[in-house]
Amino acid sequence: MKLILLSDTHGLLRPEVAEHLKTADAILHAGDINRQAIVDELHRYAPLYVVRGNNDKEWAEAIPHDLTVTLGGVTFYLVHNRREIPADLPGVNVVVFGHSHKYGQEEKDGLLFLNPGSCGPRRFHQEITLMEAEVENGAIRIRKITIPHEETAAGGQCPARTQR
Repeated sequence: MKLILLSDTHGLLRPEVAEHLKTADAILHAGDINRQAIVDELHRYAPLYVVRGNNDKEWAEAIPHDLTVTLGGVTFYLVHNRREIPADLPGVNVVVFGHSHKYGQEEKDGLLFLNPGSCGPRRFHQEITLMEAEVENGAIRIRKITIPHEETAAGGQCPARTQR
């Protein structure tokens, strides 16, 4: 099962990101969506599991603060801000969060912590990133996807780079 992990789209769904969404079996979004139109568009690609971020205001009241979902035998806990992760997460294998706009992948105390970074407007001089995950029989493989930003890509039309 192929998952696309996103965070901090901030009202922008880039065409380069949409290309990756076309191959997704499910999408996990760790918040700061900023507009219902982005949620609606994401739903068109694959089943969507999404949490509310600190910039998701009144329009997003129906979106949960945190969410636990099992896909491909892997149990994910989604929340926007890492500081809001509970100390005890029984049965959870992977924590997905955003907020910092900085890509991160870390294993700690038997949990895999993933921050797909931000794939919306470029902020804080960070890379524009998302994650692709393959999950099967309780195992997960992560791939970082970097979208070249306008300063390095003529017109932003360069293909996305991937790292394993």
